[in-house]
Amino acid sequence: MGEFPGATVDPEAAAYAVVGAPLDVSTTFRPGARFGPERVRRFARPFDDFAHRTDSRFSGLVTDAGDVEPWDDAADYLEFLAGHLRDHREVGRLPLVVGGEHTVTVAGLRATDPDVYVCLDAHLDLYEAYAGNELSHATVTNHALEIAGEAVLLGARTGSESEWDRAAGADVTVVPPEEVPEWEPSFDGDAYLSVDVDAADPAFAPGTGTPEPFG
Repeated sequence: MGEFPGATVDPEAAAYAVVGAPLDVSTTFRPGARFGPERVRRFARPFDDFAHRTDSRFSGLVTDAGDVEPWDDAADYLEFLAGHLRDHREVGRLPLVVGGEHTVTVAGLRATDPDVYVCLDAHLDLYEAYAGNELSHATVTNHALEIAGEAVLLGARTGSESEWDRAAGADVTVVPPEEVPEWEPSFDGDAYLSVDVDAADPAFAPGTGTPEPFG
């Protein structure tokens, strides 16, 4: 496994840490999320780390902490991953978690205890359990609301009838895809940002495990 391009600063001096979490156990349609961290590192190689707009360099801020390799017990793995992420937070590094299936977000939420959960996602992910699995990728927002007081779902466009009923609650805001470009945050407190690649239209991200049109 190579390092994320440019993420070479000494860990003690880093403000951010890339953490790979290649979990792929609850995938219900097309597997392969386990390859996410390696693929992200590989295809980031052509990018320059200098941002002209902010006159800053990625390489001066970020270290690559490698992958936290998963095992079959998702509940146990997520607890271990959450502890690993807390270790980064305790020394002042903000972890940038690269999955892996979306369920790894649960570990990130447990490690950071945010006030608001903000997620780009095609799906509501508000099941209490999916196919009998309480830690399915389809339950992430439900778990987020056990920790955060509010969830903002950007680009969500599909869910079961019961999920849409739950999304009508005062603690959930759904921003449809066509309104995302104009959306501006209107909340206070610390936010946790999660990006599920299926938020994008599958024309642009065809490899996602659960593609949904009209992203």
